[in-house]
Amino acid sequence: MDRLEEHIKKNREDLDVYTPSPEIWDEITKGIHAGKSNKIRWFSAAAMIVVIFTTAALFYVGENRKKAALQSRDEALIMKVNPQLQETEIYYNNQVNFLYSEAKPLLAGHPDIKKELLSDMSQIDSLCADIKNDLKDNVSNQEVIEALINNYRIKIKILEDMLVLLKQNENDHPKNDTHAL
Repeated sequence: MDRLEEHIKKNREDLDVYTPSPEIWDEITKGIHAGKSNKIRWFSAAAMIVVIFTTAALFYVGENRKKAALQSRDEALIMKVNPQLQETEIYYNNQVNFLYSEAKPLLAGHPDIKKELLSDMSQIDSLCADIKNDLKDNVSNQEVIEALINNYRIKIKILEDMLVLLKQNENDHPKNDTHAL
């Protein structure tokens, strides 16, 4: 046993005579609660922020899933009503994918051209999405279908022209494998 502990046990009755004043007890309780209340406030604020961001993220993800589901359902309905459109879209998408895969190695050395190409393709895809929305309103409208096909042709033309220019640029600047000292 510790000497202090022994001293307290022996002199317990003599020590209990002294009690601190109420003002001292008030200061002690304020000191105890002051540290805890600041920590509690910070933890509460952090918890609220986490809850708000989590709720916002879940809402955003839910809305995007809903939009994607509606869009795929609408596209499936369009394709069901007009199967030739589905075949046409598959054909043009395959052409675009083939041309892009052919251009991809050539674009590796030209990041600025690649960025511009992707931007152009994104704009055309946005136009295609708008046209498909118009098509949803009137599936049998031949003008809308022709506009969609025309956008795919523009996409292919851009890719073909870019491929020609990249191949021509590569042929004009052949790699020099010989090194002179």
